[in-house]
Amino acid sequence: MSQHVRIEGYAIVSADGMLADFDRKIPDGLKIDADVRFFKQGLDRAAIVVHGRNSHEQQASSDQRRRLIVTHRVAALAAHPAIRLALLWNPTGVSFADACRATGVTKGMAAVIGGAEVFRLFLKIGFDAFHLSRARKVRLPGGRPVFPEVPGLTPEQVLASQGLRPGPVQVLDAEAEATLVTWEPPPGD
Repeated sequence: MSQHVRIEGYAIVSADGMLADFDRKIPDGLKIDADVRFFKQGLDRAAIVVHGRNSHEQQASSDQRRRLIVTHRVAALAAHPAIRLALLWNPTGVSFADACRATGVTKGMAAVIGGAEVFRLFLKIGFDAFHLSRARKVRLPGGRPVFPEVPGLTPEQVLASQGLRPGPVQVLDAEAEATLVTWEPPPGD
């Protein structure tokens, strides 16, 4: 991307492309230790975390991270009522770059952590990387998809349709059949 903030998405999904069950709960089968470590390391590197109102990383250091919470309940930007380092952000009212500047972030990495509509928004803005983990032993029929187009398309098909290319498959946990693939734009984009 041409901006100074690198955009990286992070998601772990079930075999059928779901982030959570119907009630927005993350089942134990999606809580893979190696993925949790990878996710935490990414967030520790992030200058800002971006997510929807129903997503949150729920870590001890969560409220110490700058964040944008995507919502249509404000016109542009507003202070979060309970999280000191968070702004509520309506992307129809202000650009991502301007929202980042409002938080004091002008460089570094933005970690986008969901949900589906937030991931769709950043497919349009442009990911510099999307880290897609899969727990192939878990199925969540009727669950919450990683992208709104799932299950009609696989998450991989959605990423490929946006010009992202898969890197090598990394095995996170062989017993759980959990893998990680980082998707990125072709070199030069």
